[in-house]
Amino acid sequence: MSTLIQGGELRSLLLGRGPVASPSGAFAADTRTIFTVTGGEVMITALWGVVTTSITVANTVKLQTNPTAGDTADLTTATDVGTTDTTAGTVLGVLDQTDTPPDLNKGGKALAGIVVSTGDVEQVTTGTNPDGAVTWYCTWVPLTAGAQLVAG
Repeated sequence: MSTLIQGGELRSLLLGRGPVASPSGAFAADTRTIFTVTGGEVMITALWGVVTTSITVANTVKLQTNPTAGDTADLTTATDVGTTDTTAGTVLGVLDQTDTPPDLNKGGKALAGIVVSTGDVEQVTTGTNPDGAVTWYCTWVPLTAGAQLVAG
């Protein structure tokens, strides 16, 4: 039996380019660029995080888009990911995408089908002495000729 489509080719057909990985670095109470979009609009086909350093104290994390022109908009609500420990290796996804914006969750689905224009996708962390770190992953397709998405 022969294989006509390899795994990477199938992923590209279904999800587009990537995944692009962007480590958050150690959490602090701040706003950080995790991805940058240039040259127009892209559609994020999947966006999820993997905890790389355990999160053990109360702090909230949300994702937002901050376009060069236009209004900043939340992609997820601010969600407490530390009151009940979130250990390294845990996938942060979206529990229910019917909420607007949805909550981050330990597990769940990848945030998908989001159009982002030139500007940044940001991680906003709040709390007193937050700890932990996440690597964010994103797959995407260009909607404007020449548009790109890269790690922030």
